[in-house]
Amino acid sequence: MKYYISDLHLCCRGQVRGDGPNYDGRPYDSLEEMHRDMRERWNRKVTNGDMVYILGDIGMRGKNEELISQMACLKGRKVLVKGNHDDLSDYRLQQLFAEICDYKELHDTADKVPYKVILSHYPILMWNGQHRGSILLYGHTHNSLEDAFFQESVAAMNRNPAIRHEGESVFRAINVGCMHSYMGYEPRSLEELLAGTS
Repeated sequence: MKYYISDLHLCCRGQVRGDGPNYDGRPYDSLEEMHRDMRERWNRKVTNGDMVYILGDIGMRGKNEELISQMACLKGRKVLVKGNHDDLSDYRLQQLFAEICDYKELHDTADKVPYKVILSHYPILMWNGQHRGSILLYGHTHNSLEDAFFQESVAAMNRNPAIRHEGESVFRAINVGCMHSYMGYEPRSLEELLAGTS
């Protein structure tokens, strides 16, 4: 099974109510509570035979000891598509990933339908194969005004017959940031993502 998630921001006090400004409105009063809940959700679902594609921002820079500990407790073969907050200078952290890259293309299925999937930490307005049904999965923008603007831009391209021609697939770009309601702070399959964002 393949799963996707982004913007865990482990060890980041700015993401919880009790310790910081809680940028995403996360339902946690402390880092310890957030780490425990996210770890339990992840490990209930993911097996060590599954692939989990993390689309960047696993944690904050300079928190290597705790971040290594938290990442090591998460099941599955993990692939990191690097984000702007990812500091991989510690070799021990690098060893927790089956692969580390800046961008990735792969194939997956949902409801027995094959899809090409584009993985990037950053939203991309024009991605490979979008006219032929490929799906962009991204993170970075959380649940911000920037993300709303990006999603409206994708919707505007879908409505414009000069951009999306008759008979072409609908352009689909899905933010897999863990804080979104359809993510629920756990990795999601492509099938779950398509059902949760339709």
